[in-house]
Amino acid sequence: MAKTILVGPDIERGAKILQILDDAGLKVSIALWAFLPDYEDWRLILSGRKFDAAGLKGPYRLFHETLDAAGFTLEETPIVGIFRNTDPFIRSLRKAFGKTKSVDGMRLGGQTFGHRFVEDAYAYRIS
Repeated sequence: MAKTILVGPDIERGAKILQILDDAGLKVSIALWAFLPDYEDWRLILSGRKFDAAGLKGPYRLFHETLDAAGFTLEETPIVGIFRNTDPFIRSLRKAFGKTKSVDGMRLGGQTFGHRFVEDAYAYRIS
């Protein structure tokens, strides 16, 4: 399968989603677009303590309810992956970039983080 390109409108949409989540007080600690071969497409990857506190299926409900309350339509919503803070992928990202002053706009790729290969990524936040 050919890899699709992450374009400016996708990056802007991700930034808008992150702003909505921040405004709602969700304190997202990891936010990035990632092309993961496991899924063969781009996903908006998120992680944060409030998502962890929502239980197993609750993070997706919390995510969608927050966007819905802000008037963000389902059609505008990308495919997301919400990972627990304890997930090896998230822990590895945090270990590699957590002390970096800013990762906003940083491209990551061709690397393995926590047993998950990242073909390409665009980071907003890793803290």
